[in-house]
Amino acid sequence: MDWQSYYQKRICTAAEAVRSIKSGDTVVVAHACGEPQSLTRAMSERYAELTDVRVVHRVGMGECLYAQPGMEKHFRHISLFAGVNTRKAIYEGRADYLPRFISEIPSLFLEGLIPVDVALITVSPPDKNGYCSLGISVDYTLPAARMAKTVIAEVNSNMPRTHGDSFMSVKEITHFVLSDQPLMEIQPAVQTEVETQIGNYCAELIEDGCTLQMGIGAIPDAALAAMASKKDLGIHTEMFSDGVIPLVEAGVINGSRKTLHPNKIISTFLMGTATLYKWVDDNPVLEMHPEQYVNDPWVIARNYKVVSINSALQIDVLGQVAADALGPKQFSGVGGQIDFIRGAKRSIGGGKSIIAMPSTAAGGKVSRIVPALYEGTAVTTTRNEVDYVVTEYGIAKLSGKTNLERLTELVAISHPDFREEIMAQAKKLYYA
Repeated sequence: MDWQSYYQKRICTAAEAVRSIKSGDTVVVAHACGEPQSLTRAMSERYAELTDVRVVHRVGMGECLYAQPGMEKHFRHISLFAGVNTRKAIYEGRADYLPRFISEIPSLFLEGLIPVDVALITVSPPDKNGYCSLGISVDYTLPAARMAKTVIAEVNSNMPRTHGDSFMSVKEITHFVLSDQPLMEIQPAVQTEVETQIGNYCAELIEDGCTLQMGIGAIPDAALAAMASKKDLGIHTEMFSDGVIPLVEAGVINGSRKTLHPNKIISTFLMGTATLYKWVDDNPVLEMHPEQYVNDPWVIARNYKVVSINSALQIDVLGQVAADALGPKQFSGVGGQIDFIRGAKRSIGGGKSIIAMPSTAAGGKVSRIVPALYEGTAVTTTRNEVDYVVTEYGIAKLSGKTNLERLTELVAISHPDFREEIMAQAKKLYYA
């Protein structure tokens, strides 16, 4: 059967497609802005007919109806990264958090640790050869779909066709649901003077020709904005947003010195605005690959002078980083921080890792630099792995420093209102 006939015979409504989901199934949902919203909604609306369905995904940007109170007999959400719409369910025991480095998440599916009964994905319309692109969400979504017994795809006319290892043949997909719904967007964060100064300090650590990894938010955007005078920067990152576009168009980011995929931007998922999604559509400068490749520290290390820029919720004076939890409460997830810190350290020409964050939280009432992490806090990045910590008050270089030197460096970039207290408590803890 030719692909056109196969495709046409399998077009159906969302309600019809999700009837493939049965009680006891494990359903993997595409990540973040790549979520097929019509399918997750239709699945949730069937709740009365279903029991013990496990719903696995990382960041849930949609309604997450399956994680709401009263759904626990029908759906059990397994979170790979706690988000705004799922934290409460985790806190209340109606959902579970599964800790895992991003580079190792696909192996959950590829090695059968989590067998995939159904994958819910979003794809671009098929091209002339019958291939759909997973567009902005390749990450773990493509590996999970390739292992799924049933693949249900929302064919969204707004999903960009991205290059790289991002394609599935229509014959690998079981059901197709047509959609013109706008993709979920993340608007650029508003930058304050704090983020601007942090961005400036980060930019000081970036040399011409470096390969960058950064996330999303005001600090990455501020750092990118401060790099306008740099030359020949490259991108190898798990994700990026709109802030990259001006530097590519200005020729600052061109990948000319990259030793792996030269002249290409490499990523595994995207979160941004419709402007970003339009820019990446059929853009040959970008390649999307699954995250077991993009986030593999040994793949990252094949790039030239990788600089990773990540954030934290809290850092103690030894340099231990809490980026995904505060106390026993799961706030987000480990993400790719460790993958890129380890890859950067081993990269060609020598790389560096930066933890960048405001010095305070809660409107200035709480210091993010503390004598000791809150009780019960899981350490995201150990003190052995952090090179630089940046706040609006400067740069602390930790690599090669003793505990006492680290204490001095970190206190110096903490908020002035807390410095005396941090120093006094730290000395009592470690040197009494």
